[in-house]
Amino acid sequence: MNRRHWIFRIYGLLVATALPGGAAAASSFPLSKSKQEWKRLLAADAYRVLFEEGTEPAGSSALNAEKRPGTFVCAACNQPLFDAAHKYESGTGWPSFWQPLSGALGTTTDYKLIYPRTEYHCSRCGGHQGHVFNDGPQPTGKRYCNNGVALAFVVKGAPLPALRT
Repeated sequence: MNRRHWIFRIYGLLVATALPGGAAAASSFPLSKSKQEWKRLLAADAYRVLFEEGTEPAGSSALNAEKRPGTFVCAACNQPLFDAAHKYESGTGWPSFWQPLSGALGTTTDYKLIYPRTEYHCSRCGGHQGHVFNDGPQPTGKRYCNNGVALAFVVKGAPLPALRT
């Protein structure tokens, strides 16, 4: 690595740590609530992942084994994010998808591990979902590696939960 490469990495880290709650939190979203409101509505582990950009332990989510047809929705606001037909076993210990629903996600660049990664979040509430990588299956070649605690599953045929307001 050359000096310029290290300068950009250090700059990225400084920018990322200067933004409270990460880059996604710095944006405005159609559904906006205070941290206190989200804390009242969500379990502590879901709040930590969704609004403090945490990560749940690998293999800890029951959604890893979910194989029924249906829809995965944001655990914070109930916006549909992924069709279950786009889920696959990545071997990572987190629910993984090769494609999101159209318009469901937004992305930012995350420098928490020094090198840049693409973080994705719910486009409606800004809740952190996970990171997207270029090592997934065809046809997209993408792996949307999601925290299970940031999702809820709705089996096909059941009504989707009302969007949180």
